[in-house]
Order: sequence, then structure tokens, then C-alpha cells
Amino acid sequence: MTRSLPHRVILLILLLPAVAMAAATEKISVFVSILPQKYFVQRVGGDRVSVSVMVGPGESPATYEPGPRQMAALSRARLYFRIGVPFEEQWMARIRAANPGMSVLDGREGIRLRQMEPAGGGHAGHAGKGRPDPHIWLSPPLVEVMAAHLRDRLVALDPAHAAEYRQNYRAFAADLDRLDRYIRGRLAGLRNRAFMVFHPSWGYFADRYHLRQIPVESEGKTPGARTLARLTEQARRLGVRVIFVQPQFSRAQVETLAHSVGARVETIDSLAEDYLANLRRVADLIAEANQ
Repeated sequence: MTRSLPHRVILLILLLPAVAMAAATEKISVFVSILPQKYFVQRVGGDRVSVSVMVGPGESPATYEPGPRQMAALSRARLYFRIGVPFEEQWMARIRAANPGMSVLDGREGIRLRQMEPAGGGHAGHAGKGRPDPHIWLSPPLVEVMAAHLRDRLVALDPAHAAEYRQNYRAFAADLDRLDRYIRGRLAGLRNRAFMVFHPSWGYFADRYHLRQIPVESEGKTPGARTLARLTEQARRLGVRVIFVQPQFSRAQVETLAHSVGARVETIDSLAEDYLANLRRVADLIAEANQ
């Protein structure tokens, strides 16, 4: 005589495939600081990740403060991908405390940081003594370094899909290489390689492509009359033909400066999510202004 299985055991057997399927399709919750990182994570993680961004469109990473909903959502995240923007200095300890088990990846790993230029474009670069420049995402080769570390962290968190992450990374790296070649070709042969920008976000881009970035402001300080006079003289001497301003900053002083030196003003966004198209556009603007 055989005994029938208890109803609870039968129910568990029936539910096991559904539980396994749910585990297999559950996405990795990833938080990032800025919009370009969202694109990077989506390219490497593909359909296996769900990405949330701390600093949304129109917000500044220098003044941003996470809200209660974001902090609550962070408590359920598996990975935080930080990059070194200013708000992280004040908030990373609290972000870690909200989710002690969350993995944290620092995008600056393996990258030599340059220093922020002072207003007027003094040569800081890698040898300077200024504040470390956090804008590492504006150099395609550095993004490739970050993406490789991201790939490895996702593989560690989700080894069952390692092949998918590696394949996604290879495709993204190929796109970054093509972007790098495009920008180098677009800017090759320019006699005038200087450009002005209100906020010094584009130092890594300038270093990579042998350009000279001349910032109008530095460390959030609006330039005074003496600095503006020096900038005007410098722009005329160097033949600056384009001055960039970001959507997060005022155009007023840039417009006045541009008018006095005969330069055009263009809005570019260092925080744009459409990364590949954004950097192509910046290269095109510099090339067209300096032909």
C-alpha cells in the first residue's frame, strides 16, 4: 500500500519551477549617480539590469541631495556604481548605511585623475595641484575602462549570465572605439585647438584629443570683472571661436564674453544620457567653429 504525498509537498513541487524561473528573470537593481552611467550600465547589463539614476535631468551633481524615496529604493539595490561627482562626498556614507549589503563599484578605479583648471585655463592637468576632476566619463577610452570593471562586477553578482555580460561589453567597447576614431578624425588638422567653456567639465576630453579647455568659472565661483577682462584678452589671443555653456548654468556672462570676442555660444551637456551622439556633436561643433 502506497501513501500519497502530503498536499504541502505536492504544492512545493509544483511551485519550484515557477520560483526558479522568477529567480532567473529577476533583474539586478543598480543605482548610478548620473545619466551617462545609466547608459553604460544598460549597455553592459542589457536586459539583466534595472537602473535608477540619482541626479536627474536638469539637476546638478554639485548640489544634489537624495530624497526619502530614493534612499528607500537604495535599501533594495544590489549595486551602486559611483563615479566621483561632488554629492557623493557628502552622501556615500549614508548610502552605504542604507544598504550595508549592497556592492559598491567606484568608476575611478584604475584611472589616473587630472586636476581641474582654474578660471582662465591655467594648465593644471595631471601635474596640477587643484581639485581632482571628476568628469572621467567624457573620455571614451576611460569609459571603456569603467565598463570593463562594471562587466566584472556584474559577472561576480550574477555568474549564471557571465557570457551575456561579456558579449555586451565587447559590443559596447567596439562602439566606444569607433567613437574615439571618429572624434580623432574629426579634430585632426585643426590649427586652433582652444575652446572656452563656462564650467570646466571637458578636461579629459581635451586631454584625449589634444585640445585646450579654457574655463570661464572655477569651483563654482562666478568670474569677476578682472577675470572676465583676462578671459577676453586670452580668447582674442588664442582665436577662440566657440564658447560652450551647460544647461545647468547661466548663459548671461558667456553671451557677453562671446560678443566681445566674436565667438559663437553653443549649449552642450556633459550629463547627457545619449552618450555616443553627444560626444560626436561636441566634436562636430569644435571642428566646425575652428575650420
